Amino acid sequence: MTAFTKTEQKMLVHRRRNFPGRPTAAAAVTVAVLSAAPSGCSGSDQKREYTLPRSLCGTAIDTDDLANFLPPGKRITVRKKPYSGVKNCEVVVDDKLIVTTTLAWLEEGKTTAYFSAGQSLEAPEHSADAGRFRFSDSEAFGKTQDCVDRRHKQELYTAVQAQGSEHRDADAMKRLIASFTKEIEASEACTAGPLQGK
Repeated sequence: MTAFTKTEQKMLVHRRRNFPGRPTAAAAVTVAVLSAAPSGCSGSDQKREYTLPRSLCGTAIDTDDLANFLPPGKRITVRKKPYSGVKNCEVVVDDKLIVTTTLAWLEEGKTTAYFSAGQSLEAPEHSADAGRFRFSDSEAFGKTQDCVDRRHKQELYTAVQAQGSEHRDADAMKRLIASFTKEIEASEACTAGPLQGK
């Protein structure tokens, strides 16, 4: 058996620690990160080639907050989707539905929580203005003030839903629903009564 001096033994230990026969876990992680980097960088080349809308189906919208939820793409389409008593406005980017706004008349005495339960599978975890607004990081719901149809005893509710977006931002959703609802309160939609699909 070969005998090693103390100096040689130290050198062998050093070599085993720093030059093992197989890569360490740290080395494997580094390789994984480096191999993943090129695909991540290619996504940054995508651009938004369309012009941001200043209004959605005739209602002004906060372009800065809305822009965060809109993805890169070539073409944007804003289209009306009305139903009896409900008016939807859809924002589509390259054939993918990204954002929907909704105006809906409900029976007097209901709440925003009640309205949101009928519009979303997930209950919004945040609220503002004593529950008049309910919102999450991708959806927001509101109840207008003084938009009441006395004849049919109904009140007008609003929604902004960005379910097709990968972006998430609860604060932006809160600002969007507050500004959108304010615009609706100052519009003809507030006094027109149930929309009847128009």
